[in-house]
Amino acid sequence: MVWLPEQTRVVISGVGTVAPNGIGNGAFWDSLKAGRSGIGLLESMPNGGYPSKLAAEIRDFDPENYIYCKKFIKVMSRDIQLGVTAASMAMQDAALKTGGIDPVRLGVVYGGGRISTRPEDLVAAASQILTDDMVEFTRWGEDGLGKIAPLWLLKRLPNMPACHVAIEHDAQGPNNTITCRDASALLALGEAVRVIERGAADAMIVGACSSNIHPVDLTKFNLFESLSHRDDDPEHACRPFDVTRDGTIVGEGAAAFIVERYEHAVAREANIYAEVLGVGAGSDGSGHTNGSDGRGIARSIQTALRRSNLEPDQIGHINAHGKSTQRDDLVEARGYYWGLGDATRRIPVTALKSYFGHFDGGSGAVELAGSLLSLRNETLPATLNYRIPDPRCRLNVVHDGPQPLRNLTALTVNRTAIGQSAAAIIRAL
Repeated sequence: MVWLPEQTRVVISGVGTVAPNGIGNGAFWDSLKAGRSGIGLLESMPNGGYPSKLAAEIRDFDPENYIYCKKFIKVMSRDIQLGVTAASMAMQDAALKTGGIDPVRLGVVYGGGRISTRPEDLVAAASQILTDDMVEFTRWGEDGLGKIAPLWLLKRLPNMPACHVAIEHDAQGPNNTITCRDASALLALGEAVRVIERGAADAMIVGACSSNIHPVDLTKFNLFESLSHRDDDPEHACRPFDVTRDGTIVGEGAAAFIVERYEHAVAREANIYAEVLGVGAGSDGSGHTNGSDGRGIARSIQTALRRSNLEPDQIGHINAHGKSTQRDDLVEARGYYWGLGDATRRIPVTALKSYFGHFDGGSGAVELAGSLLSLRNETLPATLNYRIPDPRCRLNVVHDGPQPLRNLTALTVNRTAIGQSAAAIIRAL
């Protein structure tokens, strides 16, 4: 056991979730408990001609019902709308009203990524420089540029979710954005913990948001990360760690958390979900062994364990990245064995992307929300569509229904396709 100096205790006191399988913590948890998928046929745009016709879309979402500063909705992309909504839900869940905390002591850190431009944003400008199937770039400044809305770029900047959340809740403390794709949410959590530990804030609004329901993302994911082609069976298409898995599903969503100094939360009688025991980060680096064995995941897990002062057998469950591609799931499983050793075989594993697909940093945040709600309800949701275990992964994947939790300590993990990894250990109080 490694001795660490006494540190400031940091807890999570509020959760807000906007996911394809449920808007709000109640609806989201009910779908996890019932094993109800949010994956279906792509409906928000024509699905012909795309490599996959499947998506995990959030239905019936109207930002007017959730965002306070409605005048800003017109300069918010779908990603930003989801992220701001999740933050407001987390503030309500934590009973932390605007003005209930010194605004200088309330900060924001969000995980962000690429926010793809919609074709309709640029089509009018592009049409101005086309003549007889030729592109006349010299006409761009004179004729094309003026057809682009002056505030167009504000919808696409990855730092804008954190900006809008700060405006929405008058958070005048430290404000930051972490852009590391899949790992962004947990890295944002780690940054928030450090801000509180160094005394720069009493509470932080932490989250991540993404919407990959977009032609560019559908093409990119298929080219570089593999999409499932089971168009005839949407609900069973995403199969993390199953030997028959054939790819992931694009999705959208957001989750946010109120992260507080323990004493601050207790003083205001907050209903605490869990304590953040440790957050770690790592990367595969160079070399085939690092990339094929998930050494970045192993390093992030080992760092989180050291900061938590825990041994692998003290972990109650793993909330896996579980992207449902042949390569990523295998690399992830190997990373667990490097990071946790033989304890890996005994620790229950759930992979929540089987419910809501993959959407960069946003999916990592929704997975963290899933672990927090699992701890609160002392129940671990099953991994959907896990029927034929992959003998190369050798994980204790929970399936065929939810499982009671007897150990309320969780490890949640995320990894990008090129090996940037993050892990967090949380424990219910």
